[in-house]
Amino acid sequence: MKQVTYGGLDFVPYINREQIAARVQELAQEIKRDCGDVNPLFVCVLNGAFAFASDLFRAYENDAEIAFIRLKSYDGTGTTGNVKQIHGLTEDISNRTVIVVEDIIDTGFTMKKLVADLEEKNPKQVKVASLLYKPNSLQCDVKIDYVGFSIPSKFIIGYGLDLDEQARNLPDIYVLKED
Repeated sequence: MKQVTYGGLDFVPYINREQIAARVQELAQEIKRDCGDVNPLFVCVLNGAFAFASDLFRAYENDAEIAFIRLKSYDGTGTTGNVKQIHGLTEDISNRTVIVVEDIIDTGFTMKKLVADLEEKNPKQVKVASLLYKPNSLQCDVKIDYVGFSIPSKFIIGYGLDLDEQARNLPDIYVLKED
């Protein structure tokens, strides 16, 4: 892994694809253990979580379904504080186990709103799986059931995470280089 540049910013290697793959396998096993014979509905939060959701869904060894929603709260390297739903959930989730699959949780506002919206649709339970979690950035109470990696409050790209829609296709995760 070598340094990459996007939008005039330099990023250095942070988490490699082998570490990601190993942790995704572990998370799939944790979810399988917790769900038992239940057929959960994985809800992928687009666009950032698509790579993680795809790998996690394929690693999950029991029957499951997947659906997609799209939310937007970032502009450039910072959150706007506003959560916009671009594409909503159309599946009936009443009495279903729902696993929300998110790329990163930092302030927690997006996930808090999403979980509240989902709980209004009477699911059996809602669990949250996030590849990345920034505990030092959390500003509200949100329960994360499955965490891939806890990371510091730094800007990252790759493996679905972007800078103005660029760098999502990087197979590894990079962190903004500090001067």
